[in-house]
Parts: sequence; C-alpha cells; structure tokens
Amino acid sequence: MLTSNVKRKTSNVKLPTSNLQPPASIIIPNWNGAHHLPTCLDSLRRQSYPHFEVIVVDNGSTDGSLELLERDYPKVQVVALPENRGFAGGVNAGICEAEGEIIAVFNNDAEADPRWLEELVEALARHPEAGMATPKVLLFDQRDVIHTTGDFYGVDGVPGNRGVWQRDEGQFDGKEYVFGAAGVAAAYRRAMLDVVGLFDEDLFSFCEDVDLAWRAQLVGWKCVYVPTAVVYHKLSATGGGKMASYYCGRNFIYVMAKNYPTSLLKKYWRRIIAAQLRIAWEALKAWRGEAARARLWGQLAGLWGLPKMLTRRRAIQASKRVSDEYLESILTH
Repeated sequence: MLTSNVKRKTSNVKLPTSNLQPPASIIIPNWNGAHHLPTCLDSLRRQSYPHFEVIVVDNGSTDGSLELLERDYPKVQVVALPENRGFAGGVNAGICEAEGEIIAVFNNDAEADPRWLEELVEALARHPEAGMATPKVLLFDQRDVIHTTGDFYGVDGVPGNRGVWQRDEGQFDGKEYVFGAAGVAAAYRRAMLDVVGLFDEDLFSFCEDVDLAWRAQLVGWKCVYVPTAVVYHKLSATGGGKMASYYCGRNFIYVMAKNYPTSLLKKYWRRIIAAQLRIAWEALKAWRGEAARARLWGQLAGLWGLPKMLTRRRAIQASKRVSDEYLESILTH
C-alpha cells in the first residue's frame, strides 16, 4: 500500500463512466526509464479508446524521469515512490490511485498499437467470464518476431511465453483462452483484483503476472488472448541479465509453492524436481557467467523462502473454486 511519504502529481481529468465503454487506468512502473518514456507515452496518446487515464509510478528514479514527465507530459498522473519497489510494488501503488474499472499494466519500454487498449477492453466486455486479457507482443526492433501471446504454465512448474522467438506468420491470430496474461501490456478487471488481490510484492519483479494468473484461475476467472491488440516490446530493456535470472530462479519456486494444487503436485512431482535440477545443471555448466550464478542463488533463495510461501498457500488453496481436472487441462504438458 502507499505510505505517507509517497508524492503524487494529480490530474484534474475525471474518467467518464459508461456500461459500454468502462473507464480504464493504464499503469506504467518506471525505474530510470526516461529514455523509454517518450515512445511509450506517445503511443498511449494515440489510443483509439477514449476513456482512460495514465499513471506512471516512479520507483525512485535518478535519471530525470520525474522532470521529463512534469515538463513534457503534464496530463499524466505521477506516483513518486521514495525507493524501488519493483514491478509488483510499483503497479500496486498505481492501482491504489487508479479510478478505472479496467486496470491495464504497461511496460515503460513498450509501444502500443493505437487499438491496443480498445481491443482488450472490448474482449473483456464480450467475455464476462474472463478477468484478464492479454495482447500479441512483438519485438520492438523485429516486428515480425513474437515475444509473447500470453503466459503458459507447464505441469513441471516452469512458466513461459507462448510463441516466444517464433516468426509471426498468423499462427497466433485466433482469439482463445490461455493460462495467464503477460504483464508487459495486460488488462485486468478491477472486480477480479478485488477478489484475488493485487500483485505479490514479495516477488518484486518477474513472474508476478504468473502468480496473479494462478490465483485468478483457482477461483474461476479466465484469461482471453486478443491477437488484434498489438504491442511492441524492447525485450528486457529495463531489467534483464543477472537480475532476471535471480528472480526467475527464486520466483519459479515461490509461485509453485503458493499455487500448484496438491493433487497435481502428487501426480507431477517427478517432473517438477527434474525441471529444477535441469535448470540448476544448466546454470552450473555456465558457472562463469553472472546470470548463471544468479539463477542458482535464486533457486537457493526460493528454497529458503518456502516456509513463508507455504503459509500463504493455505489461504490460496482454500479459495479454490474450480476442479483440479480443469486446472490440469489448462497446463502445458
């Protein structure tokens, strides 16, 4: 939650309400991303959807981000945090200030097609059973190469991006249900977040979207993939390398410990252990690399944090409203 030392620049713009076009709030977490913000925010200025606000949550940047926002984007609301709270903490701070019925999360190193937001909101309107909508995300500098078409989750406990590195040749041009929304540019119903909670700030960065998708799926909310909502992403421009390796190594374990149903753990535990051993072995083979060492430290941190995650598991599993057969059907085998 926001604390008393959060600085916020407010806007006088009030969002209109409409049953057909609900107001949306676009939340952009930013940490030293001043060089990315113009491309990002200019693309949001061109959105075809009329009813939205933009909130940039600054995670204690020291690169002039706040000055740039004040000078060039006076209509953008700014929540200035005193320190870096990661993706999860930043987005949560923005949600606490947002007025929209639809919460759209957008990376500062991404560029949106003009119909991105409209397509996501319309998809949620057509699919009341869906609490999440996820776009087609292409690489910023290779716009015929896919970064993600939504998240998948394997029975071995390893998540990933659907279609990653594939050339976009229409193979993902159909609307369909997927496991979860990719946090780079996803839309969430506030009504869903009111039930399942916000992003887990203990994850800090990476896999927060997977964790949220699990909690949503467990209580019966689905995720719809919307291929007509298109985004271009500068892959890991604001956080990659050893940082990504550490948090993925740790958070794969955290997410699984909290969310993976017991009956499926009993069924697939061998594949889960094998996957973690494979990740560790691959890191050991590349031990000289900082990212490889960070992945191993992340796995160790994940094991160390298991008691805390298992405590949370009780409440999450108690909230489950769907069958394990359904959950198994949406996992990747």
